[in-house]
Amino acid sequence: MSGSAALAELSAGLAAGDDGELETLLRSAAEEAGPVAVEEAILQSHLFLGFPAALRGMRVWRRLREDAGEEGAVGFDAAAPSEWEARGEEVCRRVYGSAYRGLRRNVGRLHPDLDAWMIRDGYGKVLGREGLDLAARELCIVATLAADGSPRQPLHSHLRGALRAGAEPADVEEALEAGLAKRPDTDRTGGARELWRRVRERATSDESRPG
Repeated sequence: MSGSAALAELSAGLAAGDDGELETLLRSAAEEAGPVAVEEAILQSHLFLGFPAALRGMRVWRRLREDAGEEGAVGFDAAAPSEWEARGEEVCRRVYGSAYRGLRRNVGRLHPDLDAWMIRDGYGKVLGREGLDLAARELCIVATLAADGSPRQPLHSHLRGALRAGAEPADVEEALEAGLAKRPDTDRTGGARELWRRVRERATSDESRPG
């Protein structure tokens, strides 16, 4: 299993909430991707699962590290808060492509502070951090959203975002299936697979267009 796949499995496990399985997933992700990447995957989970899930995941991870006689936290963000907005705009544009302006407009209409927090905190402070590349982060998000049974729109956006960030279609599908494996709801899983089929076909069609 690749490092990105192990991190996607871990992200799906964080959404599922089984501490026993989580220990196994953490060990596998640490072996395949390294401790920094593991901590980044746990940290970013709070954006989609809330702080309780991120805290639970970090508690299990810290206990495993301590039991193994290893050091504590290994990651940090070298960027200053003043850089978060610019970094967030850059990362969000990369994920959403031509849909970026529409996203900002629609979220801003809901509330301007939500738009500001999305860019500065979500994409700038968290998803734009060092320690894990954007393609791997997007694969983790796909697995998280699929496992959590999130609505169609965010899953659609991050399926496309993973491809835009440079993830291979096979890796996106693997992350999606890792998440869907945590959900017994066949109606939702079928809808998610159909959504991915359309996203993949659209991406292939866009690549085949001249110019």
